[in-house]
Amino acid sequence: MRAAVVTTFGGPEVVRIVESEVPEPAAGQVRIKVAAAALNPVDVGVRTGVFGGAGQQFGLGWDVAGTVDATGAGSAWNVGDEVVALDYGMLKPLGTHAEYVVVPTDAVALAPKTVDAVAAATLPLNALAAVQALDLLELTPDQSLLVTGAAGAVGGYAVQLAARRGISVTALARAEDEEFVRSLGAARLVTGAVGAGSVDAVLDAAVLGEAALEWVRDGGGYAGVIPRAYPAPVRGVRVGAIEVRADGARLAELVRLVDEGALTLRVAEAYALEDAPKAHARLAEGGVRGRLVLVP
Repeated sequence: MRAAVVTTFGGPEVVRIVESEVPEPAAGQVRIKVAAAALNPVDVGVRTGVFGGAGQQFGLGWDVAGTVDATGAGSAWNVGDEVVALDYGMLKPLGTHAEYVVVPTDAVALAPKTVDAVAAATLPLNALAAVQALDLLELTPDQSLLVTGAAGAVGGYAVQLAARRGISVTALARAEDEEFVRSLGAARLVTGAVGAGSVDAVLDAAVLGEAALEWVRDGGGYAGVIPRAYPAPVRGVRVGAIEVRADGARLAELVRLVDEGALTLRVAEAYALEDAPKAHARLAEGGVRGRLVLVP
């Protein structure tokens, strides 16, 4: 099968399409024939060596939408099931940017029925990150939340999910994104500095760190989206960051929200798998609204 990998670190040009053996599912695993797989910033981190591992081959891709085509012992899935899944792992020899991928059976959920595979592939990583960060904050409906990077992939899901919980959401985004973030459920938009101590919590999808922490009231909460990358606690503010977890049951809940029209999936552009270097180059240009998606 074909797969996108890196064997050296650098720019988009280091992404290679290689031939590899089709992986076989072990007990408790399923193999998915990939229909589409999103490109995320974490893939850029792998490509550029942020996570280390020089001199090895690393596969790219965490999100997948496709069809189960083989199962290991103990799997609850059937060949032919249309599914989505999160293939967790910073450094792995193969990822979802391939023709086939093997994942744990409990990382899988049935695919949304109301969108195609390209759109469905944008859901797992970013939506799970958003909902797990909200869970970390433990906000109640009478509280307020600031979402930084609210027009981005994680931030957009966070706005929608928080608003659905009855939380008052302030979106930090560009002025030109006001209509969009309000359509997601944000009560108001801010485009610059927010008043010190003005919200109960911040979900820092833009990774602003200490600057965002200043906007949280004493005793409030801060949730980051990069593991171990969060500011030191001050004024009794609880701080932490999620390391996104594969969770098929939670993913199934998010799929249900997609089918109910409560979650907006955004595809910026689709690329053939062999054009993965071009997709990386486009992401590096910036200004992408939605996810770039690779199609084998």
